[in-house]
Amino acid sequence: MPADEQETGTGHEPGTGGQDDGISRKNFIVAAGAAGIGALALPTAVSAVAAPAQARTGQRPLTPTPKCDDGDDTPTHSQMEGPYFKPGSPERASIVTPGMPGTPLTVSGIVYSMSCTPLAHALLDFWQADYYGNYDNYGYKLRGHQYTDAAGRFTLTTIVPGLYPGRTRHIHVKAQAPYQGILTTQLYFPNEPRNSSDMLYDPALLMKVQTGPSGRTAKFDFVLQVP
Repeated sequence: MPADEQETGTGHEPGTGGQDDGISRKNFIVAAGAAGIGALALPTAVSAVAAPAQARTGQRPLTPTPKCDDGDDTPTHSQMEGPYFKPGSPERASIVTPGMPGTPLTVSGIVYSMSCTPLAHALLDFWQADYYGNYDNYGYKLRGHQYTDAAGRFTLTTIVPGLYPGRTRHIHVKAQAPYQGILTTQLYFPNEPRNSSDMLYDPALLMKVQTGPSGRTAKFDFVLQVP
């Protein structure tokens, strides 16, 4: 576990207290109309006929559908704003400053509508605690906003936030599609000891996190409650 994960900060936030970026495949059946194959045919026999049939017709495998929300579930869960939000953050994709302590972290993903359409120019405003668990309430350290690109993608360069009493590790964010309402929520890290005791923790808001030689990468896709 990186050193910063052991750090317990000195600040605190009143404790009033999924989505991953994976791909869900739409299964499909290739019907093989061979006279010798009946209801009791073995699965291996079906596969043997299906593949040549697919080759003859030039049919290609179906494109995987992005795992967002097809309108039959719920959008990304909302959570409390907390006491440390500050409007007017600078527009920037990197919210770290030179020499800032902490494990480097890159968070990326896509912002979708309820119909699985990527949302271009959606606003994402991030803020978080520093390595020591403190928020910058005077300036804009570890604060910043950005807009998704034409494909709904975003990338945030930051550090793994520190711990402070009453909370597990988390990153705050406000997300807003153009001319739509604002989603306020928080993103969480897997396998954190404090996840089980944090009253605000929501497993649906877990990022998919990997550790590499130069830090950590995290994936999370937002689904906003717009058509």
